[in-house]
Amino acid sequence: MALWLHACKNLKDKNVVRDTSITVVTSFNNLFTDSIQLENFIGSHPRYKKYEKQYIDFYKQRNYEYAWFDSSGLGEQAHNFINLLNNTISNLQDSSLYNKAVYAMYNKFIADDKKPKHYGEILQTELYLTGQFFHYAAKVYNGSDVDVSELGWFIPRKKVDLTALLDSVIQSKGKETDEYVSLNSQYKKLQDFLSIYFDLQKKDQWDSIPKPAKSIRPGEVSEIIPEIKNRLTILSDLTVNDSSATFDSSLLFAVKRFQKRMGLSPDGVIGARMINELNITPGKRIEQILINLERLRWMPAEQNNDYIYVNIPAFKMYVYENGKLNFSTNVIVGTAANNTVIFTGNLKYIVFSPYWNVPASIVEKEIIPALKKDTGYLTRHHMEITGYNNGMPMIRQKPGGDNSLGLVKFLFPNNYDIYFHDTPNRDLFTASSRNFSHGCIRVGEPKKLAEYLLRGDSSWNSAAIDSAMHLIDEKWVSLTHSVPVIICYFTAWVDKDGLLNFRKDIYGHDAKMADKLFVK
Repeated sequence: MALWLHACKNLKDKNVVRDTSITVVTSFNNLFTDSIQLENFIGSHPRYKKYEKQYIDFYKQRNYEYAWFDSSGLGEQAHNFINLLNNTISNLQDSSLYNKAVYAMYNKFIADDKKPKHYGEILQTELYLTGQFFHYAAKVYNGSDVDVSELGWFIPRKKVDLTALLDSVIQSKGKETDEYVSLNSQYKKLQDFLSIYFDLQKKDQWDSIPKPAKSIRPGEVSEIIPEIKNRLTILSDLTVNDSSATFDSSLLFAVKRFQKRMGLSPDGVIGARMINELNITPGKRIEQILINLERLRWMPAEQNNDYIYVNIPAFKMYVYENGKLNFSTNVIVGTAANNTVIFTGNLKYIVFSPYWNVPASIVEKEIIPALKKDTGYLTRHHMEITGYNNGMPMIRQKPGGDNSLGLVKFLFPNNYDIYFHDTPNRDLFTASSRNFSHGCIRVGEPKKLAEYLLRGDSSWNSAAIDSAMHLIDEKWVSLTHSVPVIICYFTAWVDKDGLLNFRKDIYGHDAKMADKLFVK
């Protein structure tokens, strides 16, 4: 048998064609390909056509030397990648990551690694593994090929250099792949729940629990209590299931835990809304998890800095300092008709005792009709006309306790005219669903947010901030360093206690994405 050797490791001419007349390999040292072989392979494998540039860049920077083989045959990196691919396909139940030809070539090598191989088999295996890695990494790290703007998502998608990623994987022998491109830490936590829900889908009947005629309270007896206990046991909210029909203390704890996970008011009362959540099938929850895993792939890499993160369906703001949660607070977001936009910005200004420049749409639709009925409307609401635009009055509300923006607003300039602000309607923050605004985000603890943003300036103590919030005229403060703001939309996530949370798809974004991701 002949020995296939390419001794020259510095051939850089892309037009060099390897002599493939010698077809049997007895040694795996010094294996090289060339640009013509790459072009032929890519041309005959449409699945990998989109990665043509990555193929060429990867092998060119290696002087066309093979990546997946070492002197003994398939290298450790190949075995580790196949294991990773198997685990990912199993965890995500994603058949799009499976390629029968890749496994056929790989299995042929491991079935008898001592048997001499034809060069063509080695070449095909090498290029299949490279293409499959690009396909895997693009899907897992970048996400599906969807136009995110069509889904109302205006956060720049994370970009991954697939060529650099593969080079790192080869250098490390395919160990700890996730370290090379940092996925959001939330991704791994959420993915772990997929296998649990796939098991639920296979094992358990998910018959609908009937809704009670009236809410069930602790101590009461109901014929549906055993079904509720069983369902909460399956979902790991109830640890002791006695199958009795009594609403006992153990069930009360489980009910409150489940309600909190679903974003319901944790009042410990079993009503129609809770039963609706219990009746959502594992299949639907799996779709919800997959949709949110996809969104997490789009997210920018986590950073150890200060930033503010708002999750719209959770009606919650999370404030981070040096990458760690400083505090969280309730927020009110836009209605379904006035969606709060999903985007990023940089918070640069605090405006104490702000004027509210009433948007023209509100002037036209709300204030002018009110003025026709009540000429004293502006005076009673501390408003004034500051001019006219095409015959339409420009109206602003003066600073004060009844100002619609409250006592302070926070600006991160953007094209959507969205900002954070206080509100005089404090009672709205106690509602479990808080989508009442015209699109801007009302903050539950505005003074605490101001203190956080100004904490590096000793002149802005609590008393100074209180005073600034009660001025006759507004006062602008420019931050020394702007703070990144991320406004997101997640309906499934794992909280700090390791509990899986679900929320309503208040804007219908999940439904739109389901149409893109899933074949119905």
